[in-house]
Amino acid sequence: MKRWMETAFDEAFYGVNNGEGGPFGAVIIKDGILISQAHNKVLTSNDPTAHAEINAIRFASQKLNTFDLSGCTLFTTCMPCPMCLGAIMWSRISQVYYTATAEDAKNAGFDDEHFYEKLIKKDKGIHLKHLDSKRSLELFDLWNKKEDRRIY
Repeated sequence: MKRWMETAFDEAFYGVNNGEGGPFGAVIIKDGILISQAHNKVLTSNDPTAHAEINAIRFASQKLNTFDLSGCTLFTTCMPCPMCLGAIMWSRISQVYYTATAEDAKNAGFDDEHFYEKLIKKDKGIHLKHLDSKRSLELFDLWNKKEDRRIY
């Protein structure tokens, strides 16, 4: 485990030293083999989703040619934010090891506490309003009729 976390730290230090993004690195391992490694690239990509965990998931999915990363383990230098946790869940990674806590990140200026609050409290955050549309049902009907559809 220490080896993989050190690789994640190496990624994070590389990204910070090169001005690519925040102090975050991640690696994905499967069957004891390094599948992907990545760091935060929010600053150089101008992509707010270019977190280390998201990048590592993208690289691993490309390398393994699948969106299903079951059996993989993610090592990351900080507790994943809500977006990254969602991506981890969607990719079916079931085991995650991290070092820095959300509080540590907050103390460094990366405070995602308000995201958690918005997810938990329905009276705050993004206003979601349902609009009735038969077209959305048509999309699902079309999807369900496809013989080659792949549920993910």
